[in-house]
Amino acid sequence: MAGDDCVRKRQAGSTAASKTPENEETQRRPESERSFQNSSNGWVDVDHVIMRKMQLIAEAEQLKPAFMKEVDSHFTEFVNSLVAKSALLDSSSAASLFPASCAEKELHKAKNSRAPPEHGKIFTARRSLLDELFEVSHITTIYHMFIALLIVFILSTLLVDFIDEGRLVLGFDLLVFVFGKFPVVFCTWLCMFSATVVVPYNLFVWWAQGYSSSSHRAVHSFFYGMLFTLFQIAGLGFGPTYVAVAYALPPASRFIVILEQVRLVMKAHSFIRENVPRVLSSVKDKSGTVHIPRISQYLYFLFAPTLIYRDNYPRNPTIRWGYVATKFAQVLGSLFYAYYIFVRLCIPLFRNSSQETFNLRGLVLCIFNSILPGVLILFLVFFAFLHCWLNAFAEMLRFADRMFYKDWWNSTSYANYYRTWNVVVHDWLYYYAYRDFLWFFGKKFRAAAMLSVFTVSAAVHEYVLSICFGFFYPVLFCLFSCFGVVFNFTLNDSRKGPFWNVIMWTSLFLGQGVIICLYSQEWYARQYCPVENPTFLDYLKPRSWSCHVKM
Repeated sequence: MAGDDCVRKRQAGSTAASKTPENEETQRRPESERSFQNSSNGWVDVDHVIMRKMQLIAEAEQLKPAFMKEVDSHFTEFVNSLVAKSALLDSSSAASLFPASCAEKELHKAKNSRAPPEHGKIFTARRSLLDELFEVSHITTIYHMFIALLIVFILSTLLVDFIDEGRLVLGFDLLVFVFGKFPVVFCTWLCMFSATVVVPYNLFVWWAQGYSSSSHRAVHSFFYGMLFTLFQIAGLGFGPTYVAVAYALPPASRFIVILEQVRLVMKAHSFIRENVPRVLSSVKDKSGTVHIPRISQYLYFLFAPTLIYRDNYPRNPTIRWGYVATKFAQVLGSLFYAYYIFVRLCIPLFRNSSQETFNLRGLVLCIFNSILPGVLILFLVFFAFLHCWLNAFAEMLRFADRMFYKDWWNSTSYANYYRTWNVVVHDWLYYYAYRDFLWFFGKKFRAAAMLSVFTVSAAVHEYVLSICFGFFYPVLFCLFSCFGVVFNFTLNDSRKGPFWNVIMWTSLFLGQGVIICLYSQEWYARQYCPVENPTFLDYLKPRSWSCHVKM
């Protein structure tokens, strides 16, 4: 019996000794890991390692979209909250200085009167979206694909010219033609810019200095307001247009003059619109000083890549001249890209279009054949101007707010596309056209305000194209004011999902095809079927409908 007790004690002791912390952890491990450890026995189970690795990768891929979506939503909420708090900081701090009774009286008074426009655009230091996306190798590869397509266009042009001419033709006659008469363009721009520096600023200074002491403030303001309006209409409106038409400037040269004309008109309006309320407020509060911006601040604004005036903007500490050179080189490359698109895809298609009668089948084929060059031109305009050109000037001026556009390519509605395609122009239309319309007529006229903005934008776009091409053919106006308005209300922000993004891109492709097709046909029809003594109606009547030349 004593021997049996000793044996049982030794077995119990060995069992207790085997329950070490390592063995207990092994028991707690998942069965898959324990099976791997038991089956290895000094050898690596390769199949099990691969299977386990694939399981972990699959689990990570399942978790990644939800994780990134959660991070993005929280980050967006944080940024929006931060901007909103910074915008309300001044008003909340000012309200805390007055007792509650005064605040209630002011609130009651505000309800009985027309509310002034709310706080305007807030500028903050941020990079352009493409600069951030180009840090991702996948997006950079897409950029490289477009460069490869340019190389293919160049090789195609050189080979065809070598086969036809027996030699390499390196001339760029089309670029030389469209950018012709550059001295006239430069002199016109210099006169426009000098007048915009001198006239609006001095008119505002004279008005502001004499407003507080004037006994007839309404007459005083009306007089200077009419002078400013006259300058906008006659000086910046009629003058450059007359030069472009009278000197028969080629298309690209006209684009430079007319686009600068529109830009300076919008900038002058923004300067007056932002500073007049401050003078009125200081006079109303009977403060001793009237705020007048320095001429250096106004001059900086005229060059800055924004249409919203501020005394000061967020600035970067240094200028990256290598970045500036890269952006201007990309602009130059985009010009050559557009040249080869017209040479290879547009001119062969439309050169002989006037030989065919105008019919529905030919129109449909023309539109679909014009989609590819139209979309490429759209991408080039966006990349060359909204990204490269504006970023180059922003870098030279150390202008830190680079949000000239947003992710318009992800839009699932035309309402979002209009807001994100060109943020610079959209901000001006939103603050000075849409919101001022609501301020004057009330917030119940939102639909009318939106329609007025669309009408003004469509009219300005058609004005630019009419002057630059030398004829009136309201294709863009109809697409913008008719289909654009319909799509804005039907394809609104309630449309979500990839299906609506496909619809947006499809309609955008078709629209570009219509624009390139109809304007190109009209251009060549006016070249092949000129009118000896054209009347005003000859500039309005489409000639591509009746021009048929036999060659």
